[in-house]
Amino acid sequence: MKKKVLSMVLCASMTAAMLAGCGSSSSNTTDTSDSSASGSADTAADSASNEAASPAASGETVTLRVWAAEEDQTLTNELVEKFKEANPDQSFDITIGVESEANAKDDILVDPEAAADVFAFASDQITDLVKAGVLQPVQDTDTVSSENAAGSVEAATVDGTLYAYPMSADNGYFLYYDSTVVTDPSSWDAILADCEAAGKKAGMVFASGWYNAGFFYGAGFTTALNEDGGTALDWNGTSPDGIAGVDVVQGMLDIANNSAFLPITDGDTANQIASGSLAAIVSGTWDSSAAQEAFGDGYAATKLPTFTCAGEQVQMGSVAGYKFVGVNANSEYVGWAMELALFLTNEESQAERFDQREIGPSNTNVSESAEVQENVALAALSAQSAYGFVQDGTVGSGFWDPTQTFGEIIAQGNPSGTDLQELLDNLVESAAQPIE
Repeated sequence: MKKKVLSMVLCASMTAAMLAGCGSSSSNTTDTSDSSASGSADTAADSASNEAASPAASGETVTLRVWAAEEDQTLTNELVEKFKEANPDQSFDITIGVESEANAKDDILVDPEAAADVFAFASDQITDLVKAGVLQPVQDTDTVSSENAAGSVEAATVDGTLYAYPMSADNGYFLYYDSTVVTDPSSWDAILADCEAAGKKAGMVFASGWYNAGFFYGAGFTTALNEDGGTALDWNGTSPDGIAGVDVVQGMLDIANNSAFLPITDGDTANQIASGSLAAIVSGTWDSSAAQEAFGDGYAATKLPTFTCAGEQVQMGSVAGYKFVGVNANSEYVGWAMELALFLTNEESQAERFDQREIGPSNTNVSESAEVQENVALAALSAQSAYGFVQDGTVGSGFWDPTQTFGEIIAQGNPSGTDLQELLDNLVESAAQPIE
C-alpha cells in the first residue's frame, strides 16, 4: 500500500515558513479555444501549453458557476463578492450551487460540460478527474507552490502537472466529545459506557469506505490500486500485525450493536450533533463549530479511540488528505475561472475560511498563526496524525459502493446473519472489479 502518515501533512502545513503574497493572482490565463476536455488528460495538458489570451475584455459579462459544499455557501458568497471588488473593471455573473466535495467527482463525470466552472473536491478524486480530462492545469504554479504546503502541492500534481489549487490540509477525522459526559475518550468501550450512563449516544459514519477503512488501517490492513482500476483489499485475510479481518468486523459489530451507538449517514454529522443526543462523534474540522455549540463548556477533541479486536485494544487508523478547488477545462471563460479559483484559495481566503469555519489551511503563512496552532480540533487532528493514511492513489472508483454497502450491513448489526468471512470475501471481490 502506498501509505503516507498524516503527520507529514500537518507538519508541512503547520510548520513550514514561507513568505507568500496575500491575494496574488496571475496576470495572464488560458483562453478556452484549446481547453475543452476530450476524455483524456492529454487534452487538458495540451490546452495549458496554449496560454495565448488574457481573461475576457471588460466590456463582456463573464458568466461563471461555482460549486461549494452546503456548509460553505455563506463564505463562498462573501469571497466571490470580494473577487468582484478586486476586479472592478470586469462585469461578472457568478452563481453558486451546492455540491459536496465528497461527491464532486461522481456528479461532474456524469456530464463534465454541464458541471460548474469552478468546484471544490477531495484530493482522492484527482486521478479520475485528470484521466477524464476535466481539470484545467494550473497556470500560476509559482504562486500556488510557494504559498502552500509541499504535501498539498504534491497531492494536486499528477504526472508532473499541477491540476488543482490547494484549499485545506485537514481532510481527516478524529473524535469530538463532551468532557462533562465522556470521562475517558481513549476507547470505544469506555466512551459507550459513559454515554449509556448519561442517556447519550456516540456516533460515527460506518457506511463509507472513507470512515470504515479506519478500522482496517489501524489493524494493519491495506488498500492498493490495480492497473485495471480495481482496488486490491487484503481485508479478508490476516494483516501483517497478525490480526484477522473477521476480528476487525466483529469489533465493528460490537460497537454497532451497543445501545449507546448511533450510526450516522455521511453528510448528516452536523445535524446529529445539533440534535443534542450525542456526547461523542467521529468527524472532522468541518463540524468544529457545531460541536462547540452543542457541547459548550465540555467541548473537547482528541485522537480516535481504540476498539476491542480479538480481545485486544487496537488503535483506530484514519484516512487523511486535502481539499482542492478545480477549474473545469470545458469552461467558456476558463481564464477567469482560473483567476477565481486562485482567489478562493489564496492566503486571505484561507485565513477567512479558518476564522469562520476553523478549516485547517494549506497556506503556510496562515498555518503558522497562533490561532491555528492553538485550535482544539486541529490539535486533535495532529494527535491522530500518527495513525492517518493518505488514500490517494490506493483506491479506485469501484471501492466506494462496495465499502458503503458493507458498512451499512455492519451499522445495522448484520441483520441477515451473514458469515463474516463471506461478507469480507464479497467486499474484496467487488472492490477488485476492473474499471472500464
